[in-house]
Amino acid sequence: MRLFSVISSVLFLAVAAYGQDATISGKVTYGNDIPLHDANVQIVQTRQNVRTDTEGNFTLANVPPGRYSLLVHLEGFSDATRQITVASGASQTINFQLQISAIREDVTVTASGTEQTTFDSFQTVTSIGPGRAIEKASTSIGEVLDGEPGVAKRSFGPGSARPVLRGFDGDRVLVLENGIRNGSVGSQSGDHGEPLDPLAAERVEIVKGPATLLYGSNAIGGVVNVIDHTDDDYTDGVRGYVKGVGGTADKQGAIGGGVEYGINRWLLRGSFGAQRTGDYQTPLGEVPNSASRSTTGSFGAGYYGEKAFIAGKFNADVRRFGIPFAALFEGGGEEPKELGELPEVDEDIDLRMRRYNVRFNGGFRDLNNSFLRGINYAVDYTDYRHKEIESEDGIDEVGTTFSNKVFNYRSVFEQQQYQRLTGRFGFEGFNRDYEVVGAEQLIDGKIRQNSFSVFGLQELNFDRVKFQFGGRVENNRYRAEDPQYRDRNFTGFSGAAGMNVGLWDGGVFVFNYTFSTRAPALEELYNNGPHIGTVTFEIGNEDLTKETSNGFDFSLRHTSQRFRFFGDVYYYRINNFVFLAPQDEDGDGDVDIEDGLPVSRFEQEDAEYVGAEISAEATFNSWLGGFASFDVVRAKLVDQDVNIPRIPPARAKLGLDFRYEGLSLRPEVVFASAQTKLFPLETRTAGYGLLNVAGSYTIGRQHYAHIFSFNAYNLTDKLYRNHVNLVKDLMPEIGRGIRVGYTFRFF
Repeated sequence: MRLFSVISSVLFLAVAAYGQDATISGKVTYGNDIPLHDANVQIVQTRQNVRTDTEGNFTLANVPPGRYSLLVHLEGFSDATRQITVASGASQTINFQLQISAIREDVTVTASGTEQTTFDSFQTVTSIGPGRAIEKASTSIGEVLDGEPGVAKRSFGPGSARPVLRGFDGDRVLVLENGIRNGSVGSQSGDHGEPLDPLAAERVEIVKGPATLLYGSNAIGGVVNVIDHTDDDYTDGVRGYVKGVGGTADKQGAIGGGVEYGINRWLLRGSFGAQRTGDYQTPLGEVPNSASRSTTGSFGAGYYGEKAFIAGKFNADVRRFGIPFAALFEGGGEEPKELGELPEVDEDIDLRMRRYNVRFNGGFRDLNNSFLRGINYAVDYTDYRHKEIESEDGIDEVGTTFSNKVFNYRSVFEQQQYQRLTGRFGFEGFNRDYEVVGAEQLIDGKIRQNSFSVFGLQELNFDRVKFQFGGRVENNRYRAEDPQYRDRNFTGFSGAAGMNVGLWDGGVFVFNYTFSTRAPALEELYNNGPHIGTVTFEIGNEDLTKETSNGFDFSLRHTSQRFRFFGDVYYYRINNFVFLAPQDEDGDGDVDIEDGLPVSRFEQEDAEYVGAEISAEATFNSWLGGFASFDVVRAKLVDQDVNIPRIPPARAKLGLDFRYEGLSLRPEVVFASAQTKLFPLETRTAGYGLLNVAGSYTIGRQHYAHIFSFNAYNLTDKLYRNHVNLVKDLMPEIGRGIRVGYTFRFF
């Protein structure tokens, strides 16, 4: 009997121990010894989180046994992640040393609608922190992101540059601000920019590949999400930043800052920014009318309780930038006699833009509900307008006015975990009023677009193997004020399924299949007239049908203390792909010309995109590291076997990272191949090689940091051209220059 009692006691203790939760504790420091206060330490899978105390210490209690990603995030510092295995009833001590780096960030909320690491994401994500943004400071988001793996820039000058993802451009790339459409018309034309201030961002997240499931049919090529310094959580006291930038090759000057003050669960926020550039220098000379300037500001407030929060914010963005050589297409100048000359222009054409935005968002979290864990919602109104200004002899005249008023709403419901199943679902929609008046009036009268969709995304977690699947149903309706246009309705379904398989400690293989649907854009249906921004006389097509895409993504990833690797291969087959097809109505074998521009009509044909991306970082020892990247994409119209226009060439980057205490020095070489896979109206773009050196020096303390940075670019003053630039044969890229920046952060 005594033996039975002993055995029973041992078994009881063993079972009890097995069911016990664990504790994770540690310390977060800058460098080796400076404690960081208020850093957020989170277990990504369970959403448990805690903030460090004044000495940088943290403790996470009641952690169930399992494999997790532990993420440490503090605004202004590079994120740190660790893959950990938690045993039942065990206690672990894990310390983190954060750095201030421009190379990478580890956190993303865009890919799945909830915070996770870029390593754990099913989709391929690049996250750019504030250090990188200040090194590549510009008035346009396209200039800042150009050169990231899988990202190029479409431009008609520096002020209008917009991201191109895996060769996808225009309406197939969705640009967001804090997860909501920003209400611009940047997608429809190469000379229309995006009213976003990269210097005011905490990070920019780039989701490459179809993201239609969570964000809609515009995201068939990917999403760029600009995230500001607004958290959905409360912090006491004051934190903020001040930034300044100066540059040589474009006579750049910029200043900006922001502050947040928390008291009694209330947060008050404000930010400002001002930036200007002059006409930029190239090896051929100064590009006329390439200058830009912008002024931005915001203020807001919110209440953040234990279980709920609500916040409001007002943003204003006012800017003006030149459209180099645009007057040539209106007969206002003289074409260059050869490629090695810059043309002369008698008239300048600028774009004067303003965007006013009001947003309210809120949510509920940690709900005591058997089904729902949390709810997030947002309503947003944008009043956007830009005027195309024709300037001659110092006199400004408004040529065309574009107006776009957009009301957005979105709500996401996060489910409680049920055994191995987690997920979220929601709905969103927008109402858009669009109107063009003036010389370049491509559409008569106002057109309204109404969109509504419901979506869901679910994940099954079996530790080493995870599955993700979901779907979205979206309806888009176009209603024209002018009876000459037909009303159109489109309802489409998008779906996705993915598998994430752990191969070894720190290594995973990810496979994704996506079926995506895109409704034709308003401009593709109804535009009719000369359009300088696409350098064509555009003819819309009211008979366009939905695009449908089947996509396959394969990704191999590894992350450890000393080495990170992300490798991706993808293939997309797009049925009824919409493109501008050159017209030859008279059958003479040449493209028709009207108003001095080649005539093109929106038509449809099946298309294929295939490509690959690789990025890697290595730490060789305490003072030396290295990084490399490569990307290539090919795209063609299948039936005609014709290349799709403005596809970026293959590119590679190789660099070193020398580190000593607070100093980081990063020389790099960038190579681009010649682009010879051409659309019939395109010209060949030569390959090139560039030498750049970037660096930073950080003085970090417990509650503040000084960051000095510089970026010396195109040090050999190479003459090169961007194949995705709509006027690349007229306008080379920027020549030799240096950009210096200073950031002061307090927290």
